Amino acid sequence: MKILVINCGSSSIKYSLFDMEEETTLAEGVIEKIGEEYSTFSQKTAEGKVKKRLVVRDHKEGLQLILNSLKDNGGVIKDLSEISAVGHRVVHGGNDFVESTIIDEDVIRSIEKYAALAPLHNPPNLIGIKVSKDLLPDTPQVAVFDTAFHQTIPETAYIYAIPYELYEKHGIRRYGFHGTSHRYVSRKAAEILGRKVSELRIITCHLGNGCSITAIKQGRSIDTSMGFTPLEGLPMGTRSGDIDPSIIFFIAEQENLSLKGIEEILNKKSGLLGVSGVSNDMREIKKEADAGNRRARLALEIFAYRVKKYIGAYAAVLGGLDVLVFTGGIGENAYYIRSKICQGLEFLGIRLDEDRNKDPAKWQGVISTEDSRVKVLVIPTREDLIIARETLETIKSKAS
Repeated sequence: MKILVINCGSSSIKYSLFDMEEETTLAEGVIEKIGEEYSTFSQKTAEGKVKKRLVVRDHKEGLQLILNSLKDNGGVIKDLSEISAVGHRVVHGGNDFVESTIIDEDVIRSIEKYAALAPLHNPPNLIGIKVSKDLLPDTPQVAVFDTAFHQTIPETAYIYAIPYELYEKHGIRRYGFHGTSHRYVSRKAAEILGRKVSELRIITCHLGNGCSITAIKQGRSIDTSMGFTPLEGLPMGTRSGDIDPSIIFFIAEQENLSLKGIEEILNKKSGLLGVSGVSNDMREIKKEADAGNRRARLALEIFAYRVKKYIGAYAAVLGGLDVLVFTGGIGENAYYIRSKICQGLEFLGIRLDEDRNKDPAKWQGVISTEDSRVKVLVIPTREDLIIARETLETIKSKAS
């Protein structure tokens, strides 16, 4: 059975085609800069890599290009009918979805309803769904929600201390995101360690352009750093993360800005970019910091400090800690950030082996010392694989 996984962004489409018999990746790729003067298309298969510069005017053209690339010129499939289902990443499912679901008109309306809570994600996710339904009308489409894994968070952790009526009326609560990633790496960590996930207390750190940390007990999310929207929590590439809410009112008055203008600052001009003044890319910030840029160094220090604070808080929530996992672009590649985060956490039982930290793959991702009570791992996230698995399980359960 072949499953196509689609992850639509505002100007990009990431995709993977899996053969679920052996969970092998037949093809994976991305189209970037959709709607701009020139777009880029890249695809990797067992036959090699292809990269092109071309014009892709909209997501429909992009998805048609992807489908053609999978079957044309001796592609990985002969006919589109070989695709048994399409799995879509959907960021925000609110309270409506505790698991993945077959997409129908009611599901589409619910995803539209939550678009205001994830304005950078749900609208392009919806575009991908609607275009896929047009191009593959007879193929089941499944929505896999970032928020679903966090539906196990207890009420004490997801209710905000604002008038309760606002939760009842508008659903204002902590939802959490990156759920597919946190779920995957926590289970992969248990597998690597030869343990059952149900017997472990795990903190997973998804650190990329978007960042979140999750406390996982007995395989279930019990708290997570992102909240009502993906803006809460850690400082990220361009997002502020946690701030004093009164700052919003102060900025509005002092800078004569509308709420829309402030939202723009907090979502797109803050975080690593806002502090460093250099970039939202950790690699560029590190270069500047090494060259003596004070604000770049400050951005690195703030980032590591805030991650460390959350680890300490979640160790308390879990009643102890067995496993700490790093994933995401920064979490997987920035050894210097992992080192900064773990410094001073020896009291929790975290002892990093710096040689392993610089070459995690050589050690199956385990970067802690042999005598470290808490095992520290670096695990590349596979959100696309989790989406494919969820899609397969959903269509199987529907059939039965």
